[in-house]
Amino acid sequence: MARNPTDTAAPQAPAAEPDPVLAGYRRSIDNIDAALIHMLAERFRITQAVGEYKAGAALPPADPGRERDQIARLRRLAEESHLDPEFSEKFLRFIIEEVIRHHERARDRNV
Repeated sequence: MARNPTDTAAPQAPAAEPDPVLAGYRRSIDNIDAALIHMLAERFRITQAVGEYKAGAALPPADPGRERDQIARLRRLAEESHLDPEFSEKFLRFIIEEVIRHHERARDRNV
């Protein structure tokens, strides 16, 4: 078949056979990612209930002492698990900030 002179795309090489080892690793990563999403969804369902409770009880949205303790505890767990504690802290702080934002919204709805 003649190539169209206006077609600038490079010819495609035939698809290589998938690497079974890499495919297995990727399936495991995909399963872990799915589990993480489900766990985060459950965590946020619970923290939403906490936010509603705090709003009804006129408690502050944030609890700096609890946050500090949680970060320290999870840094220790990260170290024990050979996970970079800096990464784990950044990840947890991101989650905590989002939870506080949800708690502030709950508080503002009850004002």
